[in-house]
Amino acid sequence: MTFPMELNVEREPEGVSASKPCVSVIVVNYNAGRLLTDCVQAALRQVREVVVVDNASADTSVAECEQVFAGNPALRVVRNACNLGFAAACNIGFGEASCEYVLFLNPDCRIEAGGVTELLAALLGDPRAGMVGGLLLNADGTEQGGGRRAVPTPWRSFVRAFGLSRFAARWPKLFFDFHLHKQPLPDRAIEVEAISGACMLVRREAVADVGLWDEAYFLHCEDLDWCMRFRRREWKIMFVPSARIEHALGACSRTRPFFVEWHKHRGMMRFYRKFFRHQYPGFLMWLVAFGVWFRFGLVSAYHLARRTFSLFRMGGRDA
Repeated sequence: MTFPMELNVEREPEGVSASKPCVSVIVVNYNAGRLLTDCVQAALRQVREVVVVDNASADTSVAECEQVFAGNPALRVVRNACNLGFAAACNIGFGEASCEYVLFLNPDCRIEAGGVTELLAALLGDPRAGMVGGLLLNADGTEQGGGRRAVPTPWRSFVRAFGLSRFAARWPKLFFDFHLHKQPLPDRAIEVEAISGACMLVRREAVADVGLWDEAYFLHCEDLDWCMRFRRREWKIMFVPSARIEHALGACSRTRPFFVEWHKHRGMMRFYRKFFRHQYPGFLMWLVAFGVWFRFGLVSAYHLARRTFSLFRMGGRDA
């Protein structure tokens, strides 16, 4: 699977959008390039409106998107004066959305035909379903991790970090890996503990009960936070394998790895402290914090080494 470079935009006659599901798509954009237009095009074919919230992008992604869909009232763009972070931008988009059901979709995602219908059917199929997500796919068609998962408790994160999940065959409850994509794909929608914020359809009734995204997160882990809060209010979270989404994972963050990793690990710390500090002894939470920042150091060193090697190679070619 690839993201097309050439677009063949289909113009719809007036009135057609009224026949589409009452779903608003919220796309938070930050330097997504051509992927933003691809994402919006696929979404507009299936929903009544798309709201793009741009976090002060420095590229031409929004301008190109507006040019392609010029005159289409189903697309609206909100421009933030600075980068407010993912959660804050999602909340702004939610306030702008007019439909009863709201789909948060990353700009590096392209939802396949019929995907929105499948997601909405699962949401409407159970009055206690408050949030649903689809099957996130890599470019080669394989399933990505994160689309269906268990909550990464401190213990589960420890198991994953040190490769202890290899003992899961003998002690499945003790050494459980919270990513579920290695398990057989279900043939129907199933309830899970968490899904990915890359594709997340919610009902307004549930959001009114749970509350908006936690804006104290800047990037990463805010989706896990929301999943935790939905479940605490007894709203079900569903994974829908028939709703397929091509996800160019990391395409919008490759140029700023240190920035992304800093906020990712900072978000992890907030998540653990917010939901687990009363369940784990203080010394264990200290070990969790040490593990999180130790991992940040290792990842940062890896990115630094890659950048240094890349500059070295470029220097060698110039010579």
